[in-house]
Formats: sequence, C-alpha cells, structure tokens
Amino acid sequence: MKPVKILFVATSVWLLVACVKNAETITPSNTNPDWSTESHSNDAEPNYTIVFPQDKVNSLEINMTKETWQEIRTDMVSVKGSDFGVGGTQQGGGIPPGGVNSSTEPKYVSVTLKFNGKTWNNVGFRLKGNSSLSSIWRGGIYKLPFRIQFDEFEDKYPEIKNQRLYGFKEVSMSPAFKDNSLIREKVAADIFRMAGIPAAQTAFYKVYINFGDGLKYCGVYTMIEAIEDTMLKSQFGEEKGNLYKPESTFQNFSQTQFEKKTNEDTPDWSDVQATITALNASTRTSNPTLWRENLEKVFNADHFVKWLAVNTTLVSWDTYGAMAHNHYLYNHSSKKLLWIPWDNNEALTSQARVQLSLAGVANNWPLINYVANDPVYYAKYKAYVKDFNDNVFTTSKMNEIFDKATTLITPFVNGTEKEEKPYSNLTNTASFTAALPILKQHVVSRNQAVEAFLK
Repeated sequence: MKPVKILFVATSVWLLVACVKNAETITPSNTNPDWSTESHSNDAEPNYTIVFPQDKVNSLEINMTKETWQEIRTDMVSVKGSDFGVGGTQQGGGIPPGGVNSSTEPKYVSVTLKFNGKTWNNVGFRLKGNSSLSSIWRGGIYKLPFRIQFDEFEDKYPEIKNQRLYGFKEVSMSPAFKDNSLIREKVAADIFRMAGIPAAQTAFYKVYINFGDGLKYCGVYTMIEAIEDTMLKSQFGEEKGNLYKPESTFQNFSQTQFEKKTNEDTPDWSDVQATITALNASTRTSNPTLWRENLEKVFNADHFVKWLAVNTTLVSWDTYGAMAHNHYLYNHSSKKLLWIPWDNNEALTSQARVQLSLAGVANNWPLINYVANDPVYYAKYKAYVKDFNDNVFTTSKMNEIFDKATTLITPFVNGTEKEEKPYSNLTNTASFTAALPILKQHVVSRNQAVEAFLK
C-alpha cells in the first residue's frame, strides 16, 4: 500500500473513532447533572402529585436572555401586529388591518427552566392565546399566557431528546386574564370533573421570569395539562384516536376548522365529517328517531348534552354557542366523538350568552339549537341541569372549593409576595379581595335561575 493511502485510511479510522467517542459523551447525564429518569426522562409515568398538586402552590422559574426576549418581540410584531406595550391601531387588543394572520401561533424560543430544585435546559417556550394575548401584550403586562414544550428543540440539542417534566411533555400556563379571583381556570376544571365531564388537570404556580435583566415575580398562574399529551390516556384510557381543536360552528365541514392534535400525518377527517353530515341531515325533522340513531353512531350526543347542561348552569360563555372555539373533540374507540372543555378563565361569570332554557339560540349553533328543539335531547338536558345543580353546584360544595383555592394563593397575591403592575393583570389587590364574595353570590344566583327554569 502506498504511503498516501495508509495515511488516508489511518486518518479516516481516527475520525470515525473520534466521532463515536464524541457521540457517546453527549448524553443527558453529563450535560445536565440534574437529569434523572424520574424528573427528565420519558421513561417515567406522569407524576401528577409533583406537577399538579392540589394542596400547595408550586414555583416555576424561567430564564431567557435579552436576545431571546427581543426575538419574541420581533415575532409578535408579525403575529399580532404590535410590539410589546404598543397599543396598535385598534382598541381592545384586536388585530389591526393589513393582513396579520390571527391563526398564526407565536414561535417557540429556547429558555432554561427551574422547578423542584432541578434545571431543564433548552426548553421550548412560546406565547399563546388570541384576544387575551393581544390585550396583555399591547398593555405592556409581563404576566403573559404561555406554553412550554420540553423537547421542542431536541433536533438542535440531541442531549434533551424526549425531555419531560416528571413525565409531562407539554403544559399550558394561564395568567387568569379578566379574572380578579385568579381561580376560575383552576376550579372550573375541577367542577367539570366533579360533574362527570373529563377536563384537564390544573394547579396553581408562582411564576418568576427573567426577561434578560433579572428574575421578576409574575404572580400566580394556573398550570393546565395539555390534552394531547397526557390527559387522553389518564382520563380516557387511550390516546390513539383523532383529537381536534375545532374552530367550527358545525354547520358544515371545513378541514381548516378542525386542527388535528394527534395523527397529524394521517389525512383522515371522516369522523368529524360524518358527525356534521348526521347532525344536519333532513331526517332531524322528518324522522327524529332515525336522526338521533345516525348521529349517535359517530358522536357522543349524551355526553355533549351533559356538558351543555353543566356549562350553561355554571356559565362559561367563551366557548361554543358564543365562540367557535375553546373545546376539543376526541374520537374514542368505543365512546365516539367526545366533547372536552378548554380555556375556562372566564367561567363562573354573569355574562351568559346561552340561556338556561336554550331559548333564542341562533341557527348557526346547530349543536345547541337542535338539542333545544328535540324533545328527547331537551328532556335529557333538563335532567342533567337538575342533577348538576342539586348534587354538584351547591353553595356548600362550591364555597368549599372557592375558599380552599383562594386561601392557597392569597399569600402570593396579597401577602408575603404581591402581584403588582406591570407583572400582574389585576387592577389592584383590592379587586382580588372583592372577587371571592362575587363568585359565591354567582352560585346562589345560578341556583335560583335553575329553580325557576325547572318549575
């Protein structure tokens, strides 16, 4: 063999050995000493006790550089049409004219997260929300709604492949926008589950964020379990079916209105297509029995009627019936398409868009309108309203829930730590103190409304 060839072979072998050695050294354990199977690996089952405790307020610390914060601001100009703290061209946080796409989500950026005495590196962080995000952003309030994806940047940083937070891949953080009590997102989810309506787990968190110039206390958030991550398996026992986050009135089918959150690579929307076809079939008036039979082959109508009864009684207006969003649909292998509530920060308010009687619901909300006009479904609806009002939505049970939640967070709103502008959406701490009696009175008022409705 010629000397050049020998040198080439030797060099190639050396490079191969070096690459293998280098690949072997890039592991989670030696890039992050806090990495453990329980806390960081996807080999661990979701630990609800640690991440979603019901008897304490956890702390979460997020660190980003000034450059990262500027990256967020630049992106938000293109997504929402405004820089941070700039009012924009419309009142109320609306999207200004000029083609800004309100359906475009803000981009993920890489941050460092600290929780429970441990560090998570290169975590995906992005702002989330529509009108709420726009309003908070334009108001220059740092208590912003955001979402965390723990392995978002695993392609760029192989050492965090399948990184998790005690078994959770993704969580959502709600800043309780338009909620002076700061507890509605948390307790509404609890009330839905008490009533037999599966809903994401929630927990209170103190959040500290470094936007590039030191940690700032951004007040009490509600952490919400991601539906597509762990909730399906934990509450439905499976996760293989199609999960959708709709933006539809269900009058007709449009693929763009049913964003898939699972099975994204499978171009199959036949389950929701079949539901909309069955829902709007002419047999609804000509043969109601056949109409219900065909609808129930693809859609869990009984579950929807129950959700409707609970939702209308407690009043969560920012969803179907007023807005074509803030719910999920999951196609269960045996229970068909199931309705899942979402985004409850404006629940338990007097701002009812759908009357208890369902009277006056417009034709463009067929799922509610047809329940109101079908004697069988309407009888079920009334029965579910009564059951929920009598057995779950009682003053004693609700007062207990409200008091517990308020007691938990008060030290971190108006106590040892305080929510203050521009790191809070509260007008002042007095508005927080005044919110609890308003919540309790709301239950009394709704109980009275149900009593009048059922007479």
